[in-house]
Amino acid sequence: MRTMELSLGLVLLCLLRVQAGDTATGELDESKIAGTWYITAMASDSEAYLQKKDQLKMAMANIEVLGDGDLKVSFAIPTPERCMKFESIYKPTGRPNEYCSTDRGNKTVQLVDTDGSSYMIVFATREKDKKTLHMLRLYSRSQWVRPEIESLFKRLAEKKGFTKETIWMLPRQEECRLDKPQKAQTGLWMLLPTSARPML
Repeated sequence: MRTMELSLGLVLLCLLRVQAGDTATGELDESKIAGTWYITAMASDSEAYLQKKDQLKMAMANIEVLGDGDLKVSFAIPTPERCMKFESIYKPTGRPNEYCSTDRGNKTVQLVDTDGSSYMIVFATREKDKKTLHMLRLYSRSQWVRPEIESLFKRLAEKKGFTKETIWMLPRQEECRLDKPQKAQTGLWMLLPTSARPML
């Protein structure tokens, strides 16, 4: 009897973990994703990403939840030329945990998985030159990612159709940080390689 109770307890814990981690099953508590994040891994089907991925480093993002449910996301992205800082506004699409932005092109992002505290995985699509580009990103509260989270990201990336060659863990960097976020001018924005332009 005690063995059965323990088994049922483990099943319940697993179900609770799935419901907490699989954001498609419920609405997101946006307050849990607010604050500063490090973009620690990427996967993309963009040719520009594949050509330049060896030059990419960890970026930073700060998410602010606005009163109407919109998200204001400030970015600091290191490039070989400079540290790029800018902001974008993402609006709810009406679908669970999905947001869109028309800043500098049409982008749609969806939260795929999170533990509500230390990491989140975001799937994004972007329309460019009549093509739809796809990207998966791993956000972490610190620059050091636990091995099990790294493995989870890689598994989800492969399930989304990304090959091992298109999945990249980004090296740490200290020179480009979110100390003073500012909006980027359009001209500076265009200097970013396509692969480094944020999709949340």
